[in-house]
Amino acid sequence: MSSMHVPLLLALEMWVWVVLAFAGLIILIIAMVLANFMGLWIQAYVSGARVGFLNLVMMRFRKVRPQTIVINRISAKKAGMDISTDMLEAHYLAGGNVDRVVRALIAADKAKIELPWDRATAIDLAGRDILDAVRTSVDPKVIDCPQASSGRNTIDAVAQDGIQLRAKARVTVRANLARLIGGATEETIIARVGEGIVTTIGSSPSHKAVLENPDKISKTVLEKGLDAGTAFEILSIDIADIDVGENIGAKLQADQAEADKRRFQAEAEKRRAMAVAQEQEYVAEVQKNRALVVLAEAEVPKAIAEAFRNGNLGIMDYYRMKNINADTNMRQSLAAEGDEAAKKG
Repeated sequence: MSSMHVPLLLALEMWVWVVLAFAGLIILIIAMVLANFMGLWIQAYVSGARVGFLNLVMMRFRKVRPQTIVINRISAKKAGMDISTDMLEAHYLAGGNVDRVVRALIAADKAKIELPWDRATAIDLAGRDILDAVRTSVDPKVIDCPQASSGRNTIDAVAQDGIQLRAKARVTVRANLARLIGGATEETIIARVGEGIVTTIGSSPSHKAVLENPDKISKTVLEKGLDAGTAFEILSIDIADIDVGENIGAKLQADQAEADKRRFQAEAEKRRAMAVAQEQEYVAEVQKNRALVVLAEAEVPKAIAEAFRNGNLGIMDYYRMKNINADTNMRQSLAAEGDEAAKKG
């Protein structure tokens, strides 16, 4: 072999190794793909829920978990429901919980409850627990009224005779799948039942009538149709306990009497203050009148002096006036001494 053929052979040998390496890589990739998807494909095939192998590979590119789609399709197929992979993928990509939806559909089918795929997925995407709703529809749920989480132990109401009653109720409900989307939750049921209990007790003429027939509360509340617009159907309302509380009527009457007492006292104090003020006005008026008398008496000597100057009053007239004043003062003095002696005696 000539020296010029050696580099050619070496180049050819290098290209052979490159081709072999590339082929090995291709085979390795195919082996990995087969290892990842062949088991699922065989599992679906032998279960009667066939899924195309290429479809399994494309699920990976669509960001869909193939195991979830295949397992749930097999479960639905074995339960007698044929749910296509496109429907399962669409719900998965929409952010739904495929596992719970399929399990809910199977449970509803076994319980003879009508639950179409579209409704089930809509309930799941709305944030409701579809599986729990189906279970509640099959096995009714009991709700305490009031709930322990509310911080209250009883529903308090006052009968027309003023006696307070404290009641506890247990509400048995069943999920209404047709109204689950947009329907009110348990909190609405509890609030309506509480309102119905308060109204029924408040309209009773006597608390004894309620204690004698507590089932009257249940019948009255049920007749109101409290489950309208909710996601539940009320089956029964049972009064678990009812106790007698405070005499609210007597307490209110006592408070009213105390308020009336304070009001009357305020009015009396007002009248007393007005009387005192009026008395002070009278005293001031008397003092004013006395001052006027003093002023008038001060004018008398002036008038007498003026009469002397004008010749209208003689000296004898003046003495007679003095005698009369002296006699009057003596009589007043004797009368005052007599009064004091009489009081002492």
